[in-house]
Amino acid sequence: MANAHDSQLDEIQWKAPLIAQSMGGIQTNTVLPYFSGSPYFDATSNNATIMTQATHNPALFYLIQTREAFEARLRTMQGLEFMVAHDPSENGTKVEHSGIWVIRRQIRRKRAGTEDEITPISSFYVVGENIYMASSLGSVLGARLLATVTSLNKVIATASALPSFTPALGHTYLPPAPKALNPVASKEGTPVPGSQDPNSAKLASKHFLDQDLRSTHLLQSSLNLSLQYGHEYMDDNPLVGEPGSFMFTKNREAQQPGSQPKTKPAPVSRGPPTPQVKTDVPEPKTKPSMDTEMSPTTPGTKEKKTRRKSKPATSVTTPK
Repeated sequence: MANAHDSQLDEIQWKAPLIAQSMGGIQTNTVLPYFSGSPYFDATSNNATIMTQATHNPALFYLIQTREAFEARLRTMQGLEFMVAHDPSENGTKVEHSGIWVIRRQIRRKRAGTEDEITPISSFYVVGENIYMASSLGSVLGARLLATVTSLNKVIATASALPSFTPALGHTYLPPAPKALNPVASKEGTPVPGSQDPNSAKLASKHFLDQDLRSTHLLQSSLNLSLQYGHEYMDDNPLVGEPGSFMFTKNREAQQPGSQPKTKPAPVSRGPPTPQVKTDVPEPKTKPSMDTEMSPTTPGTKEKKTRRKSKPATSVTTPK
């Protein structure tokens, strides 16, 4: 199983150009010895045991000369080992190839009468002189989940400021942005009021936005009420016409209980009533002349008292 050290190795890259140059380049017979000098190699593996034996025992030196002999010796042992899982040169038969080798770290267990049981632990890629460790499935899923959760946190933080509640509109989300008004150019460099204050522009745009949303909401409510209650009236005998010439849609006899209407009332059109024009011309009023005789007094009424004329006062002479 991968430990904390293995989880850190998949974040590094290792290469040794001098060692690769001393081996004559990376090829099918030098890829495993070149990999043994990397930090990904385990000194307790069967590969390290065979290399140590071949170095001190000349009879086993042929095991490190070719990769076929080295891997054939590994298959006779059990335990931790490093094997080439993919050879782009196909054992040196292809001259032109991608130059990417895949080395697998695995555990081999011997079983009597059957094939060996192999448990892969990790994989490594040798690309030219660079060696990389393949990330485990748990590491890939953890990184993807971490990226997803981070993005969701950013989205939630951004969306938390979007809802707006007003008593007239309720909850609104993502309102349409109003068109920006071009500031009027002033003479002699006089600053336009509000052009230098970004907060005032934001407040003005929000005011116009709330006003437009409120007007739209009120218009929709008015249309819904008109469609729902447009055929109903507040009283049983509504008025029609215009100010100055209102008329009842039904006569008063039809309103009395028990009375049967003589004729069926005509349906009232929902269109605007036709205005009625008055054609009666009032007669001009004439003032009574002085020569006309006064009408006799109606019996039972008091006669108008005649005003008595006053006599002129006589002058008084004073004796001398």
